[in-house]
Amino acid sequence: MISNFKSISLTYRKAPLEIRERVALNETECKSLMEKIRDFTETTELLILSTCNRTEIYYTSNEDLSNDIIKLLGVEKNIASLIDQKEYFEIYNEQADAVLHLFEVGIGLDSQVVGDMQIVNQVKYAYQWSADLNLAGPFLHRLMHTIFFTNKRVVQETAFRDGAASVSYATVELAEELLSATPNANILIVGLGEIGADVCRNFRSNTSFKNITLTNRSPLKSEALALECNIEHVPFETLWDAVSKADLVISSVAKEEPLFTKEEIEKLSILSHKYFIDLSVPRSVDPKAEELPGVIVYDIDHIQNRSNEALENRLNAIPHVRKIILDSIVEFNEWSKEMEVSPTINKLKNALEQIRKEELARFVKQLNDDEAKKIDEITKSIMQKIIKLPVLQLKAACKRGEAETLIDVLNDMFNLDKQPEQIRD
Repeated sequence: MISNFKSISLTYRKAPLEIRERVALNETECKSLMEKIRDFTETTELLILSTCNRTEIYYTSNEDLSNDIIKLLGVEKNIASLIDQKEYFEIYNEQADAVLHLFEVGIGLDSQVVGDMQIVNQVKYAYQWSADLNLAGPFLHRLMHTIFFTNKRVVQETAFRDGAASVSYATVELAEELLSATPNANILIVGLGEIGADVCRNFRSNTSFKNITLTNRSPLKSEALALECNIEHVPFETLWDAVSKADLVISSVAKEEPLFTKEEIEKLSILSHKYFIDLSVPRSVDPKAEELPGVIVYDIDHIQNRSNEALENRLNAIPHVRKIILDSIVEFNEWSKEMEVSPTINKLKNALEQIRKEELARFVKQLNDDEAKKIDEITKSIMQKIIKLPVLQLKAACKRGEAETLIDVLNDMFNLDKQPEQIRD
């Protein structure tokens, strides 16, 4: 059985934001690092996942390569002292621990926001990058597809992904509800603190909205985030012109007094509805603005209640999610155990096929083409029947953990050490 799957993990649990920011990898850097690891180590299967909350490297090796890999990560990010900060990393050198961790990451159990809906796509991208570089072998292919299938079961059978469990997700979810009947709705995001930036990034992954604009007192920050999220930005000096065009205004401005006062909002020409979602504390939208016709204001408490309810549902679903994960791991481990006997099965097939061909060669010259073809078919059928029982016995022995003895017997009987692992045509 393959028992050399390992991982190195730097996440929000142990590493502060300033460390995670410095280590985070984009696609180009991920692929570059994978090439470095491939060239400097003997690993044949490799996956790198990097998000704002984690940078993780999964690899196959008989040895603990964590020091080498952390050094190579430091080279990629130009952080010479990264190996001296190893206390921020979690090392999983046991295959069972590394597999379970990847399942929990891929399903969203290990996310900072439990049930994070973005993580599944991020894992899929990481897997694709591994495949692009031919660093996803049979083990990783099977493991990743098992995780994706498990995720489908979680979605179908539990409430783990229902609702939005963070303020930024809940904001986008509420926007979908409010603007469902407004085609080509205009959304304005004001203020780019941590919450405002998260809202922008969550809108980026939502295809329901096309017309999103952001503004911020710091134009450089506004321009950078607009470029990252592929949305528009306008100077803060044109705020009220942008507000007048918006169907929904999302504000996360740090200010002692409301930025959006009743008096200023009253000057706007509101033909139907104008929605405000106020994520600021203190509030940046005057609550009295709701007294104006067509103005509807949602504050941070409303959003927080939505996210708290969704989070509670997700937390309640965790035991069911864990059971689904464990069922999938049992199935995956059974397949993984069978990989132990796969080389022996292939060698046995080759040994028997060699015997068959040698015996055929002794008599085939005495046969015409039709007779030779018929004999070839008959002997192939006989070989398949002969090998069927040893293969079944080997797989059963795997599940009992007793395959090693049977492998030794077959090796001695058929001198399999001299046979290639690849099946011959």
